Amino acid sequence: MLTLRLLEGSEEGLQSACGIASNMLEGIEDLPVIPREVEDILSITATERHRWLKDGRLQSAGTRTVKLRGRARKITFHVFDPRHIEDVLDRDLVTVWREEDAVAAAENRRRAAGRAALKRAIKSAAGAARKDPLDQDSRQDLQNWEEFLSDGLLR
Repeated sequence: MLTLRLLEGSEEGLQSACGIASNMLEGIEDLPVIPREVEDILSITATERHRWLKDGRLQSAGTRTVKLRGRARKITFHVFDPRHIEDVLDRDLVTVWREEDAVAAAENRRRAAGRAALKRAIKSAAGAARKDPLDQDSRQDLQNWEEFLSDGLLR
């Protein structure tokens, strides 16, 4: 929103100010959109923006590198085409992408639970195989154990 205030009766001042504002706003719709603006426009989180940018759903229009005041290093970030952001907003792709992500997350959890159950089953089977070295078969080989204990050789 742009607000312009002028004194009453200054018609030529109004025309001049309108011309200056029009010239400044010319081409503004073609400027790339920065990440924070994308998050605000689409009502998404930074995590969602990063994920969707990485897998190609959100298309970058390039990168910009800036040196912030008071910082030693420069930072580089992706910028976005305003037409693409408008298209995503108009087609409500954010909702679709969130639903796809929820389905994918549930599938990943299910797969991970299956792998964990398989690992537990393998571990318990291996543990049962070597569970007790003195199982019933080896105990039968120990004859006269009571007599051995009564002799007091283990004191």
